[in-house]
Amino acid sequence: MADLFDSAAGGDPDDRTERSVRAAPLADRIRPRSLAQVIGQGKVLDRDGPLGAMLAAGSLSSLILWGPPGVGKTTIARLLADETELKFVQISAIFSGVPELRKVFEAAKLRRQQGGGTLLFVDEIHRFNKAQQDSFLPHMEDGTILLVGATTENPSFELNAALLSRAQVIVLKRLSLADLELLAQRAEKEFGRALPLTGAAREALLEMADGDGRAALNLIEQVMAWKLDTPLDPEALSARLMKRAAKYDKSGDEHYNLISALHKSVRGSDPDAALYWLARMLEGGEDPRYLARRITRMAVEDIGLADPAAQRHCLDAWALYERLGSPEGELALGQAVIYLALAPKSNAGYVAYKGARAEAKRTGSLMPPAHILNAPTRLMKEQGYGSGYAYDHDAEDGFSGQNYFPDGMKRPVLYSPVERGFERELKKRLDWFVAQRLKRGG
Repeated sequence: MADLFDSAAGGDPDDRTERSVRAAPLADRIRPRSLAQVIGQGKVLDRDGPLGAMLAAGSLSSLILWGPPGVGKTTIARLLADETELKFVQISAIFSGVPELRKVFEAAKLRRQQGGGTLLFVDEIHRFNKAQQDSFLPHMEDGTILLVGATTENPSFELNAALLSRAQVIVLKRLSLADLELLAQRAEKEFGRALPLTGAAREALLEMADGDGRAALNLIEQVMAWKLDTPLDPEALSARLMKRAAKYDKSGDEHYNLISALHKSVRGSDPDAALYWLARMLEGGEDPRYLARRITRMAVEDIGLADPAAQRHCLDAWALYERLGSPEGELALGQAVIYLALAPKSNAGYVAYKGARAEAKRTGSLMPPAHILNAPTRLMKEQGYGSGYAYDHDAEDGFSGQNYFPDGMKRPVLYSPVERGFERELKKRLDWFVAQRLKRGG
């Protein structure tokens, strides 16, 4: 990444003309010259980290660098080539196909025959299809290339198993505010002056970068170009800069990460966290109808019969959204999330249903017991259909205690209500039926 640097990394300014310094983007001028200058990825690059340990042992293998934009993937790949004295070759999966790959492999083979090596950096590697990904394998195995792929998507889903088995996945993290502050200080040293911002505005500027070092440098460069007499406060800064939209891929990892966070916050009875993740998804442009469906699913899975009203509340919120639309209808979804988070929790119904499905698969096509089968024809009556059936309304307490499972099947216990919410009452009823069944030998 051309975004995480030491001010000295750009070389001696005296060796460059003022015109060239001004023409080069800030990100390029303070590009790191060593891995030690990379900000924010110490857990990976330190000697005890996975990448640092490989370099220390002199056993660098092919890698997949997985992380959000602007955290150092390209920069780290370039510096790895320098560390290992390999030729750095960069391609993008967006703009490259099989012909381009073939040329790269042929050049790498020639370089290898001449005693050199190649580090092939593939940006957006997840955009290559399975056949294109397979084309790397023989050249990785025979040492023609050392592959370093970069991706913002989960490699488990986007890269095929054969490629993953030959490369180590290195996870890079978004930059913290402290990391971005270090980056700002390096930029200020390069410019030779401080950012024309108050302390609060400085923090607001770094928050706008949303963990993206490249974005932070672009914002800093823009602010440094302004002719100002006094430092700007947050309000004045906001008036001059548009806030970056939060990174949110409605079909990618972020989508699944955030819906998981929302679901688990509801399950964990934290209404504040649940509302936060709901808002994050709405701010990112998520379809409120998708959220209405998932919220209703939470009511069924994690609350169930502990509070039967929860499902109705979600359906009402869904209907309100359909009637009101955005943004008014989104308030109904928010209130449904609060209700779910504070409702008593039980997954007993969910567990019982899954258990029933498992029993159904295990027992196959076992017939119901004959006594609970209807007998509309003489033949069926002769076969014993309906014989011995006890009509529960005629039994004591309206309960006959008969067996309703297939003959010979061991009775499973599927539903075990919890001692929370309405399921306390259901548990009392269930316990009574169990006791009566045992009493009557059913």
